[in-house]
Amino acid sequence: MFRKYRSKYPKVGVKWYASAQSADKEVDGVTKEISTRQAYISCSNPFKLNERIDIVIVAPDRELRVKAEVVWSNIYGHDDDITPRGMGVHFLNISNSDKEFVAEIIEKHCVTKIASDYLAAISGEKDQK
Repeated sequence: MFRKYRSKYPKVGVKWYASAQSADKEVDGVTKEISTRQAYISCSNPFKLNERIDIVIVAPDRELRVKAEVVWSNIYGHDDDITPRGMGVHFLNISNSDKEFVAEIIEKHCVTKIASDYLAAISGEKDQK
């Protein structure tokens, strides 16, 4: 699902395995959203705010290796749809080829969403006639 938040960088909802680690901790999780500059990782034991971590994200046919900083973390709150357990990370170091890969995924999802919405609108117009 494609979403555009207040951020000027579009994100896409994808579920890719992610492993994050610092010097003394390792966490496994799943991405919920990703952009070329940040990601939200759903995990049961997220890192604390401002921690710098190394992340491996296993995307289709590719592993993205990034250095990131935790900019949002839900360590103690409810773990539900409104406040899911996990962390938002800002990429400090991501290769240009990995950025291009993520941008292509976002573009494909965006085009698919636009086409799907258009077809649904056409179908709705036909039903009204």
